[in-house]
Amino acid sequence: MGLPPSPTGPDPQGPLLPYEPLSPGGWTSAGWVLPVPPRRSAWQRWGRNLLLFVLTVLSVFFVGGLRAVGLPGGSVVWGLDYVEGSQLVVGLLSILLAHEMGHYLTARRYGVDATLPFFIPFPVPGMSLVGTLGAFIRIRAPIPHRKALFDIGVAGPLAGFAVCLPVLWLGIQQARLMPTDHAEAGLMLGEPLLFQWMTRLVHGPIPADRTLMLGPLGLAAWFGLLVTALNLMPIGQLDGGHVTYSLLRNRARRISIAASWVAVALVYFGPSWILWAVLVRVLGRRHPSTLDDDAPVGRGRAWVGVLALVVFVLCFVPDPIQFSWRDFFEAVGLKRLLH
Repeated sequence: MGLPPSPTGPDPQGPLLPYEPLSPGGWTSAGWVLPVPPRRSAWQRWGRNLLLFVLTVLSVFFVGGLRAVGLPGGSVVWGLDYVEGSQLVVGLLSILLAHEMGHYLTARRYGVDATLPFFIPFPVPGMSLVGTLGAFIRIRAPIPHRKALFDIGVAGPLAGFAVCLPVLWLGIQQARLMPTDHAEAGLMLGEPLLFQWMTRLVHGPIPADRTLMLGPLGLAAWFGLLVTALNLMPIGQLDGGHVTYSLLRNRARRISIAASWVAVALVYFGPSWILWAVLVRVLGRRHPSTLDDDAPVGRGRAWVGVLALVVFVLCFVPDPIQFSWRDFFEAVGLKRLLH
């Protein structure tokens, strides 16, 4: 989610006003008045968002339900498991929708013009783990002050995390134990701290020769934890960058630069981090100012920031997809480089 650069302004002398028939907006005797958003068509307001959401539902259902069925004689046919596809849709999209609506509703509360969520379908079996690349909203107006910036930024990950908890509980109960040598034929996923703790709570200690095989709800929760952790990284205009700028304005740029290099260093664990390392550099490490950066944030939000840090620690995993550089070189036929 991006924020456009905005100028700083004097300290408001009154409450932030909602949209009024004033244009183009600016400083008045009552305080900052945000500009009136231009009239947009139904397609621009919600039509394209609804279309992308429906396409993402179909994409997640397709990737989550696609199954190869072996027939006598060694032939294979492809089919759809409607139950598992539907479970992945409900589990995953409830988490992503809660995350984005947390941003959207909080932005609307402060009178900040924001779009409905744009979901990104990705129905490519073999390349797509869950059938989507996530979702985002666009902020189309300046943020009035750091208090609003903090609330808008932190509302998404905390709302998504809250919905992720029951999905994770159901997903761990749905998962089954199987021999590790059988599971290695599939994709091995790293386990965040919260995932490990809940697994131990439900299944007890996992023997060394056993692996937890996730069902669709477990996969939805795992992806939800990953999305939460990535968004809470204190970089640029990620959600964690909004929180950092709100609480530590003068140090936010240095923290963002350091965190972006940490993202690059994560490539050590495997090639799956390359895209993310490039993306955070493209998004930028500098955070734009709000209209009134000098307005206080309040001590209570500092404690919410600590909570967001705890959530990040619980959700983060250094090797989300256990696909090492050795595996990569072997997959592309460069195994000789390992010797």
